[in-house]
Amino acid sequence: MDVLNLSIGGPDYLDLPFVEKVWELTANNIIMVSAIGNDGPLYGTLNNPADQSDVIGVGGIDYNNHIASFSSRGMTTWELPHGYGRVKPDVVAYSRDIIGSKISTGCKTLSGTSVASPVVAGVVCLLVSVIPDEHRKSILNPATMKQALVEGASRLSGPNMYEQGAGKIDLWQSYEILKSYQPRASIFPNMLDFTDCPYFWPFCRQPLYAGAMPVVFNATILNGMGVIGYVKDPPVWQPSEDVGNLLSVHFTYSDVIWPWTGYLALHLQVKDEGSQFSGIISGKVTLSIYSPAAHGESSPRSSSCVLYLKVKVVPTPVRSRRILWDQFHNIKYPSGFVPRDSLNVHNDILDWHGDHLHTNFHILFNMLRDAGYYIETLGSPLTCFDASSYGTLLMVDLEDEYFSEEIQKLKDDVVHKGLGVVVFAEWYHVDTMVKMTFFDENTRSWWTPITGGANVPALNELLAPFGIAFGDKVLSGDFSINGEQTHYASGTDIVQFPAGGFLHSFQLQDNSKIAQDNSRSADTQNTPDKSKLSFILGMMEAGKGRVAVYGDSNCLDSSHMVTNCYWLLRKLVEFTGNRIKDPVLFSESAQLKFPVFESIHQLSRRPDVNFSTYSTVVGKELICHQDSRFEVWGMKGYGTQPTGTTRKLPEYQKSEAYNISTPIASDSTPDEAGLQRNISTPIASKFDKRMDYFGFLGHEEIDIGMLVASQWMVPCFAATACLMLYLSCRVQQKRRRRKKGSTAARLSSMDRMV
Repeated sequence: MDVLNLSIGGPDYLDLPFVEKVWELTANNIIMVSAIGNDGPLYGTLNNPADQSDVIGVGGIDYNNHIASFSSRGMTTWELPHGYGRVKPDVVAYSRDIIGSKISTGCKTLSGTSVASPVVAGVVCLLVSVIPDEHRKSILNPATMKQALVEGASRLSGPNMYEQGAGKIDLWQSYEILKSYQPRASIFPNMLDFTDCPYFWPFCRQPLYAGAMPVVFNATILNGMGVIGYVKDPPVWQPSEDVGNLLSVHFTYSDVIWPWTGYLALHLQVKDEGSQFSGIISGKVTLSIYSPAAHGESSPRSSSCVLYLKVKVVPTPVRSRRILWDQFHNIKYPSGFVPRDSLNVHNDILDWHGDHLHTNFHILFNMLRDAGYYIETLGSPLTCFDASSYGTLLMVDLEDEYFSEEIQKLKDDVVHKGLGVVVFAEWYHVDTMVKMTFFDENTRSWWTPITGGANVPALNELLAPFGIAFGDKVLSGDFSINGEQTHYASGTDIVQFPAGGFLHSFQLQDNSKIAQDNSRSADTQNTPDKSKLSFILGMMEAGKGRVAVYGDSNCLDSSHMVTNCYWLLRKLVEFTGNRIKDPVLFSESAQLKFPVFESIHQLSRRPDVNFSTYSTVVGKELICHQDSRFEVWGMKGYGTQPTGTTRKLPEYQKSEAYNISTPIASDSTPDEAGLQRNISTPIASKFDKRMDYFGFLGHEEIDIGMLVASQWMVPCFAATACLMLYLSCRVQQKRRRRKKGSTAARLSSMDRMV
């Protein structure tokens, strides 16, 4: 077998028995072609094995050279949250109304990338026949064939690189390349022109500037010289002009290039001295690849690769226009069962689209850019960014935990540095999660959700210093604000919010008791609870900063969106970043005179799930990864102590003292710990001795903004002091009554004062 077509695929790129078998096949010089998937037009929906770099992934077009609506879009999501995905598909071919033979007799038409893939496999077979038999095995391999296809492809006008890859296959051009081919290495794509729109979307939508998080581009190394290869010398950035020295380029790349392919990631950061520069920077990146000597050869094979780069640089934007997107605290499928955000969607049970600005939130990215905002991505902990540079931290649909240092730093960033925070949460209901458990025939094991649509207990810990907490309702329904119609899809409610803040409630249905029944069957006869008023939107000021929270993210996610709420996001970002208060959202009727404080004692983490298996926080070290600013790579970030804390959840941690806001478990097995404990959030255990509500009295500077989480305590302190004074006076009065006849008059005066 020389060529293998697989018109199959799925989202689980961590299905190692299958992935390793694909590697074994391609390593043995079998050229594999595979359909990219039919989950378009959604982004981040590539199927495996077509998303593997050693496989030729094929997308679909129609006869008008338009990308087929059903063709899956890139980028790859293997690399998230710390890195950036690769360009896929590799090429596109005709996929709509393709004529083929029936199994019996006659012809029929089919549509899908499953019919585009065998067309490309046929092209590959024709190209294989170009090489003489005696040289075929020594020259042709998966990397060689991919080089011929992507370098010979014809780029389509309109679609971006994550829709079309290198473009439409061109059999003749690929033939011309192979006719005189000599084994070599190359980079795909070999030209990065960030001024070329729309092909180089999203990089062409936002220029570079000093002080930003590095822009990461993940290119693919194709090594036609051998199944295994190495980077000989570190890559070198060579600017075309002196002004190019304002651009700092760092590299990460494959230690071993196998089988046939590897990666080269460029981390682009404008130096601080370029904060006022405006213009174009261009140059090239060079690197050398070598492979062991082939059969019959005495010396290793080597090849030089060149990657051309062109970027646009602008002066650093003002703080209020800069938004930082939290990618680090996102957990997606695979490897864990992360359920979908909207429980009303019955044909897609997993949250597998990456939850990235350039995948299922790509429309949100374009909207913010059109509104004049600059959006950067943080794939490291919250300690790894300088809050004084950003107007808003945007946290949408997050599933992971938080280091204690992150919680402390975010509070300081908001209260003291004036950072704005916008949180879009999701449903979290333990009973619903338990009922979603199912038996997977492929792995022969029970699958159970590791969290809800969002990790609300973790979010509540993060927001506790501001007196904000979400509940465990599963709300749905439609409502309008100032004429803007919005659909609330399986969102949660707000159960705690401080006085002085602005809180909005709407009539929504609580489906928490029957959500699972609805998700399993669209024909359910159950009827949701009658609509009740629920708080779902809140805004507040905390010290120098501002916080806004909303209980649903489906209106921002293009995956299963019913109606968008981009209008709401714009207003919230205007408030958090620029202190602009919309008269409707900040009406006098919405302002709280007293804090909202509902009990959430039932909101607990799942004690039967070992969350550390899927988390980048639990059981891990706090460290800034290579998508953060160069100066904090490998460090713990800004404003942290030299030694960091390894975050652990209570049901799986050992009996050590950790500076975190959760109960400490004794030495026990995961099962024992899970069965014996009902782990509650700090807000649920508000009288827990570990909650350091009074910490500011002993070791922190007093700031009014820091007291918002304990507003109920201020009158409590005052009342206690008055009561103690009153009782003291009563005691003294009894002792002095016989000696001083005027005591009664003084006591009467004291009564009136109290």
